[in-house]
Amino acid sequence: MKSCIIIANGDSPKKGIIKYLQTNGATTIIAADGGANSAYKLGIVPNYIIGDFDSIKPKVRKYFSDKSEIIKFKRQDDTDVEKSLKFAIEKGYETVYLLGSTGNRIDHSICNLGIVLKFYNRIRIILLHGKTILHPYSKDVSLQTIPNEVISLYAFNSETKITSEGLKYPLVNTVLRFGVSESTSNVALVNEVKLKISGGIIFVIRNLKVMRKNGLIFKS
Repeated sequence: MKSCIIIANGDSPKKGIIKYLQTNGATTIIAADGGANSAYKLGIVPNYIIGDFDSIKPKVRKYFSDKSEIIKFKRQDDTDVEKSLKFAIEKGYETVYLLGSTGNRIDHSICNLGIVLKFYNRIRIILLHGKTILHPYSKDVSLQTIPNEVISLYAFNSETKITSEGLKYPLVNTVLRFGVSESTSNVALVNEVKLKISGGIIFVIRNLKVMRKNGLIFKS
């Protein structure tokens, strides 16, 4: 799948993970407004900088003025991440690795988690932050796993049901309605965990270091 990276204006990602994603095919980098500040600190040049530019520092915008394609949108009915996602969709990208989407503002963090759901039918968003990686799923899936790997699962309404095979704490047509029930810190027992999903979208959150070490990021 054609993939790209979006750097949002949250906690700065590590340069190593960006380079790793680029090496594995996500060669295009889009900085969502203030995400350019993180790129500047990391010594990374985005292909595009997109937003209304209320967060990018003047010195950063000046530095990238002749290095990146800078695209300004004045509209305020969507966030800078959404603007960047719409741009990626127009360019034909099918998967986005979203970095820097959570940080010290809870409202922005919740908004960006919601965006994963909001754009699910238009583009697949894989969110990476800190020690974790989040994949959204709505269909039956087989996950390549490592025995004793910690896996957490979340859903968002009473219609979504999950049945698992290969988890320490099995799920059988289980409803994991957000704020009511969840499967936090479940554990893989085998090398393949199977999930049957019906009625909605779930988030599967795993350890980024484990997945990267075992080459699983691009197999999920």
